[in-house]
Amino acid sequence: MTQKVEQARGKKLRGVNLGGWLVLEKWMTPSIFEGLNATDETTFCAELGDKADSILKAHWNSFITKDDFIWLAERGINAVRIPVGHWILGADYPYHRSYGETQYPFVVGGIEILDKAFDWAEEFGLNIVVDLHAAAGCQNGFDNGGIKDVCEWHTQEAYLEHSLSVLERLAQRYCNRTALHAIEVLNEPRWDVPTNYLKNYNTLAYQRIRKHCSSDKVAVIFHDGFRTYQEYLGFGGEPEFENVIFDIHRYQCFDRTDIDSDIYTHIHKASGEWKQEADGIITELQLPAMVGEWSLGLDLKVVSLWAEGPFNHALETMDDFQMNVAYRGYAAAQLATFEKYQGWFFWSYKTETTPAWCFRDCVNNGWLPSKFD
Repeated sequence: MTQKVEQARGKKLRGVNLGGWLVLEKWMTPSIFEGLNATDETTFCAELGDKADSILKAHWNSFITKDDFIWLAERGINAVRIPVGHWILGADYPYHRSYGETQYPFVVGGIEILDKAFDWAEEFGLNIVVDLHAAAGCQNGFDNGGIKDVCEWHTQEAYLEHSLSVLERLAQRYCNRTALHAIEVLNEPRWDVPTNYLKNYNTLAYQRIRKHCSSDKVAVIFHDGFRTYQEYLGFGGEPEFENVIFDIHRYQCFDRTDIDSDIYTHIHKASGEWKQEADGIITELQLPAMVGEWSLGLDLKVVSLWAEGPFNHALETMDDFQMNVAYRGYAAAQLATFEKYQGWFFWSYKTETTPAWCFRDCVNNGWLPSKFD
């Protein structure tokens, strides 16, 4: 199965996220948090102290393995997006009060796991997008940003500079790895982080990455920051930038209107409103774009640590046959739209909790295709 990973601009990416692996999310792996007050990786490490080391290392070595890369390659998936935390390279990050009395609470060693992922990806012909998912100070206040209910990344120069440093060192470390397709400079900065601040950061991050990664081999990805693509018109293109990809994430379970929608409305939105958005991005933004996260999840209660009910969702009154039909229809509507883009990445490959957010379960249940090549 060994083959050279194709490195080219414009390559169609059909991928999955390896979420919950190198950045913990409690809803994805609740067993790790059992008996703890922690709600995210920061408070997990701060609460457990030295005991976190053995637990996290056991998780890293078992949650995703070489066999998972084999399984994905056999089904024609050609890319993985790997979320990493700002602590991935070791204990040199700025202090945050959520660390408590420990200057550097995070477990060291995740970078060696990421090295293994590159080895496996190259062995089985997968491309890798390295995604800075959790920045110092937290960029969104979500558990996936490292610290729930804190959004301070944009308030201190030290946090911004550390993010840039991490990106540059990752670029330097992996620039010659054939599996490296792209580096995403920041996952899901919150909607109230000023757009101009994000544009400045994206520009600086692009420059740091380009010191080591040439534009003909490695793309740089900017997330939309939960705002309309129109706010980025004229940004990210040549000659200032080369080989930039614009990332959007699309779910239908977080907004109240979506929560209250029936399955027909969900399918119509995926194939109608989202298709129109894709056409607009392609024609107006004039940048390659991807859907970096999407799922079949429609039940907010499963994934939310913060939202209040009611959690009614489109499938809760269906029998098994109806539910299977609904999931297949919703999946097909999304894929039909997302195939217009340069690529997409399902969130996520694996969870402990819910099949609708687990790519492997979705394939095995027949909700998603069995082959993607």
